[in-house]
Amino acid sequence: MPAHVAESDSPPDPHDPLAHERAHLAASRAALRGMREDVQALDIRDVTANWVNAAVLQSQIDDRIKALADLAHTPLFFGRLDYLHAIGGELAEGADGERFYIGRRHVHDAAGDPMVIDWRAPVSQPYYQASRTDPRDVGLRRRFGYTGGELTAYEDEHLTDPAEAEHTSRLLQAEIERPRVGPMRDIVATIQPEQDEIVRSGLGGTVCVQGGPGTGKTAVGLHRVAYLLYAHRERLARTGTLVIGPNRSFLHYIEQVLPALGELEVKQATVDDLVRAGVEVRGEDEAATAVVKGDARMAEVLRRAVRSHVTAPVEPVVVVRGSRRWRVPAYEIQEMVDELLARDMRYGAAHEALPQRIAHAVLVRMEEAGEAPDDRVQNAVARNPAVKAAVKAVWPAVDPAKLVLRLLSDAEFLAAHAEGLLSEEEQKRLLWAKPARSVKSAKWSAADAVLIDEATDLIARTHSLGHVVLDEAQDLSPMQYRAVGRRCSTGSATVLGDLAQGTTPWSTESWAEALFHLGKADAVVEELTAGFRVPREVIAYASRLLPAISPGLAPVESVRESPGSLVVREVAGGADGLDAAVVAACEESLRHEGSIGLIAADARIPALGAALAAAGHAYLSPGEETTAESRLTLVPASLAKGLEYDYVVLDEPAAVVDGEPDERTGLRRLYVALTRAVSGLTVLHAAPLPGALA
Repeated sequence: MPAHVAESDSPPDPHDPLAHERAHLAASRAALRGMREDVQALDIRDVTANWVNAAVLQSQIDDRIKALADLAHTPLFFGRLDYLHAIGGELAEGADGERFYIGRRHVHDAAGDPMVIDWRAPVSQPYYQASRTDPRDVGLRRRFGYTGGELTAYEDEHLTDPAEAEHTSRLLQAEIERPRVGPMRDIVATIQPEQDEIVRSGLGGTVCVQGGPGTGKTAVGLHRVAYLLYAHRERLARTGTLVIGPNRSFLHYIEQVLPALGELEVKQATVDDLVRAGVEVRGEDEAATAVVKGDARMAEVLRRAVRSHVTAPVEPVVVVRGSRRWRVPAYEIQEMVDELLARDMRYGAAHEALPQRIAHAVLVRMEEAGEAPDDRVQNAVARNPAVKAAVKAVWPAVDPAKLVLRLLSDAEFLAAHAEGLLSEEEQKRLLWAKPARSVKSAKWSAADAVLIDEATDLIARTHSLGHVVLDEAQDLSPMQYRAVGRRCSTGSATVLGDLAQGTTPWSTESWAEALFHLGKADAVVEELTAGFRVPREVIAYASRLLPAISPGLAPVESVRESPGSLVVREVAGGADGLDAAVVAACEESLRHEGSIGLIAADARIPALGAALAAAGHAYLSPGEETTAESRLTLVPASLAKGLEYDYVVLDEPAAVVDGEPDERTGLRRLYVALTRAVSGLTVLHAAPLPGALA
């Protein structure tokens, strides 16, 4: 399966297949421009009834124009399928002897005939799934190689030719190893069969992907969103989609993947973004306190606290209408309250339902007296001052932030609702040493915001989206899982993570536990064990930590062998010697093509920043986009998760471990840092290496 490469210094031969493919690329780009121009030329002045409709339609047209943009450095198609004959069903209907170019989006010519087929279409699936043992009626699979947006090579597989030996695709390998500069890119050209099965799984079910470093789980999750939007566009346009990442740096890194696939409407957020709508987070909890606040038992504490506001009625309700007085005794109101409590409705919904229940009881009495009231009368009775006063006394409105403020400030109130759930020691951890005077003056922590979000949902149901992607899910607390689960309670989710990379004191120990708290206990758990990003030598070195950080978890088997990709060096001369060695290692890495990440314990970042500056090296912070001119990023270990660089210099592993609250979390943080490299890793240390690594 040789790769055919263009000769850049000679004119293309019209009989050369490469020249033919380049001509098809040029024609496809022209067709895409034509599609865009057709949309730009639309005149909506005579088809809209009012300015609102006009604004909505114009917005849709603008989005369509954006989606039809031709990205100069993004190949319009990356593969070709030649089918042998027509095969039944929707897979390749009418594909007898036809040829399909597979790309990131659909492109058709002026006559409506397809020039490029969307990778998500059923006819495209054999590009990822066909093999010599199961060719799926594909005679030829062709992969294309690009340099700077120009088609420069192609490579053929004749899947039904027994005389052709099976080879590893050079172009596929080159695409995987292509230097990384800028944000994360899509993997649509390199999706593997096991990844494709996850990407194309249905909308109705939740999928959890356990994947070690370099297995492509994040990209698989993003491509699944793109596929679901293609297959269920109308439904998801109504219900919405959301990608949740661990931090802003990570979201910035992945934000261009979906637009490159033509999907512009997917929102991105962190868990903190979701739950901070009501309060300003200005405080920080100790780890032990945050663990208690994130425990699932807090949900029941909050439920009890909310319901404690319901009290027994002590007086009847007397409604005066004209010359008549209608009386509803206290015991009957109590029956209504009991019935609402038994239904376990949202507190706020029951608060709204109770006046209608009381009004209905009044209407029954009016009908028994010979009157004929209608719904308008019932609504008027429900708004009667006597009814409103009774509801306020029996089922008062509850402010979620004030409720949490009281739980964290009032020891007796907390004890009353945490009895049998939290120990006295745990309750003490929750209580503020200096209670805040008001919701606005309180120094809320991120964990407090999650509690307020839970209380808010107990009062009024949280809006559910059609699909949510949750990345780095292993780091969430049970209460955070519940917060995410509320956002997809009537939809589905794609959960992505690696148990070995859990770096919070409350990180989950099993996906079964995490999915239970998410409300998706029936989710299918898939495991990706083939690594495509991290070289074999590097992942094998990092996997020495697995017995200590996640016993029983299978190590990643990297498909990439790269001799010399790992260097571990002890440095003499203390901190000054280490700083100098780190700068020298960065300079050595910068001689290579691609991005460079200098990863260090958070406490070491100022010193290393000063050392780089003194040596005349400008550097970026995580989240800032790398460019051809600015390729070095200084990365605190706490922000390294999910990021990747062509070459990584790792400073002082022992300091990374020591920077965490406990050894297990520290070793997991180190595992993350060790597995960010795509082409080479240099580990420098002055202190002894952690025992699990040595």
